Amino acid sequence: MLVPSSLPPKLSDSALLHFRFKSRSFFAFFSSSTPLSRAATPSFTNLLKQCKSCIKAKLVVSGSFSPSADPTTWSSQVVFWWNNLIKRSVILRHHESALALFREMLRLGWDPDGYTYPYVLKACGELQSLLCGESVHSLILASGLDSNVFVCNGLIAMYGKCGLLGHARQLFDETVVRGTADVISWNSIAAAYVQKDEDNKVLELFDSMVSLNSFELRPDAVSLVNVLPACGSSGAWKRGKQLHGYAIRRCLHEDVFVGNAIVDMYAKCKRLDDANKVFELMEVKDVVSWNALVTGYSQIGRFDEALGLFERMREEEIDLNVVTWSAVISGYAQRDLGCEALNIFKEMRLSGAEPNVITLVSVLSGCAAIGALRQGKETHCYAIKRMFSLEGSNAEEDLMVINALIDMYAKCKEMKIAQAMFDDIDRRDRNVVTWTVMIGGYAQHGDANDALELFSAMLKDEYSVIPNAFTISCALVACARLSSLRIGRQIHAYVLRQGYEPTLVFVANCLIDMYAKSGDVDAARLVFDNMSQRNTVSWTSLMTGYGMHGRGEEALQVFNVMRGAGLPIDGVTFLVVLYACSHSGMVDQGMNYFNNMKEDFGVVPGAEHYACMIDILGRAGRLDEAMKLIERMPVEPTSVVWVALLSACRVHKNVDLAELAAAKLSELGSENDGTYTLLSNIYANAKRWKDVARVRSLMKHSGIRKRPGCSWVQGKKETVTFFVGDRSHPMSEKIYDLLEDLIHRIKAMGYIPETSFALHDVDDEEKGDLLVEHSEKLALAYGILTSAPGVPIRITKNLRVCGDCHTAMTYISKIIEHEIILRDSSRFHHIKNGSCSCRGFW
Repeated sequence: MLVPSSLPPKLSDSALLHFRFKSRSFFAFFSSSTPLSRAATPSFTNLLKQCKSCIKAKLVVSGSFSPSADPTTWSSQVVFWWNNLIKRSVILRHHESALALFREMLRLGWDPDGYTYPYVLKACGELQSLLCGESVHSLILASGLDSNVFVCNGLIAMYGKCGLLGHARQLFDETVVRGTADVISWNSIAAAYVQKDEDNKVLELFDSMVSLNSFELRPDAVSLVNVLPACGSSGAWKRGKQLHGYAIRRCLHEDVFVGNAIVDMYAKCKRLDDANKVFELMEVKDVVSWNALVTGYSQIGRFDEALGLFERMREEEIDLNVVTWSAVISGYAQRDLGCEALNIFKEMRLSGAEPNVITLVSVLSGCAAIGALRQGKETHCYAIKRMFSLEGSNAEEDLMVINALIDMYAKCKEMKIAQAMFDDIDRRDRNVVTWTVMIGGYAQHGDANDALELFSAMLKDEYSVIPNAFTISCALVACARLSSLRIGRQIHAYVLRQGYEPTLVFVANCLIDMYAKSGDVDAARLVFDNMSQRNTVSWTSLMTGYGMHGRGEEALQVFNVMRGAGLPIDGVTFLVVLYACSHSGMVDQGMNYFNNMKEDFGVVPGAEHYACMIDILGRAGRLDEAMKLIERMPVEPTSVVWVALLSACRVHKNVDLAELAAAKLSELGSENDGTYTLLSNIYANAKRWKDVARVRSLMKHSGIRKRPGCSWVQGKKETVTFFVGDRSHPMSEKIYDLLEDLIHRIKAMGYIPETSFALHDVDDEEKGDLLVEHSEKLALAYGILTSAPGVPIRITKNLRVCGDCHTAMTYISKIIEHEIILRDSSRFHHIKNGSCSCRGFW
């Protein structure tokens, strides 16, 4: 079979020539199978004038056509016209029509020559039609043109574009052995390697080409345009700089394509100052030159420079294309400036530019950053109308947009829609990004248990999608949310086996966070100590872990080492420092850091820092000082500040200040279930039951529901969850019997139930019974029943731990052989031998 059977057996006039002919005799000439000696001989000078839109000036310049007595000359002139028709189709990117013309040429008995095949092979390559390309290759072999250098170059390029690098390399090597290879041969094989991201191969080829020291085979502009992107992709900026020098010595840097490649190489290597110097020295610039620099600045976070260039392009009236718009939209989205990204997208649409896949992915990222669900849905509709519904749409590009849509819906907390889209993707088509955005959505905005179940399903999937570092990080975030130390350790083991840890800092940072939030801050420290590279997040994660566990002094030691290492100290670092001081009762140290952070470190305290100080003073019972600090704030107190004060009022039973804080929160429109619950509890402690009823009525009429308290404990094989008064577990009878025995024993040791934490208007005896049913006590009893002696019992509560439960656990720790590690919404409590790590600061 010479050509694919899918090509039409006979073509209409319009399909054959792509345009309308005014003279039928011209088409009749090409479609005639009459022997040449009998063919009509029209006046081709007049005919060409009528058909100038077809063959244009070249055929006119060739002179009027007169049939020659020599059939060879006659045949070559006709083949010349066929070549021009095929060439024009290829130039116009009508590749299928070019192949149709080639088939018609063969059907009519005309023999292609060495100028026909390169264009036909180019059409095959652009269509990535391997079957067609191999058929043409067989024709070439049969015709004896396989040693023609132009044809060989076309074959190399065709196989490269069809993804068969081995075939392309074999043909190239044969041309080298024959001694017929030219610069285009080298460029063709280099382009094939570039297409497959074989950067090292491209660089090796360029070195081999230069080492030949041949004048005929000196690298040209195209060679540099091929090899410079390889330097950019691999970050080999020193090598790229050598190529830049070569371009200057050969005066090739003046070529706009070479200049663009140099700018792009420096930009991708994150050497934007060098890229900018080259850009400014370019005498001729096009939109690609600008885009390379704008994209480079955007990708490394220097968005002010990117936006400045974007404005310059507008001022100089440079036509902005889709790459320019996409780079700016992406830059805004990366900085979580979703509103700005959406505004630029609107401007783009008004300008008439058509978004591409990168644009839509960036817009959806911007929607996700600000929770813009409506705009995200609008973008979804646009994608359905303009991309998914098109015939021949690229499946890989479609999947990129679908992945971005799943991410957007997940971050807008529409997990049902995200899951539905995930389920609609054929299991064979899901890639690692598809799994990662779904796992990440559950880990951060949904049920973390679902995230871990999905991660497990990914590992067991029959189509063997291997998790990448981002997938691992999402799974570790889920473990951190659940305090799931066992699964976190299993993922850590997987990380070590797969080799993620040595190369990616953020995986190690997630491990530090996971261990700290799962109750094993010492394991977090081991991960930190074994990191070959650390960034600011590594240090702050460890300090946060120490603070969460009440080990403030160790947190401050880490801070001092961080300062000594010369790492930047910013507002986030000071938030962590103040947080650690707050949870360790280090009031004076916290005050000292707060008062000196501007003078010593140049960090201006923000509302969050003031909130931390209110928390520090509030936990220490210094509510008057906390109120004075709020009054001295240079900015208007935010809801975070008033929540910190309200929490302190709950601990120290200050009703007046609590009412003030609640009123301020109401003014700011920041009421939620936590605010109402705190105020209700404060009234209940003060036995102001009418106020309790009023607050609960307000909650009911506002549609605000209190989150039910629950606790979960890690057993031998599974994690078990308990709610208050829960009797659904098969071991409930044993659990309640054990609790009754424990309460009886610790009462003999001096424990007195703190009935103020049973927030109901009932008598003290009934309150005592209610306290026994609290979820954290049930979880503790289950842990004692199912854990081997000496094994820590790890309990997590979704709300703040009840004060009576905290006291009871402290007593119980004296009579059991377990350390109780309790995590609540505020901090960790390590309870052992009658004492707690919180030291009352909780």
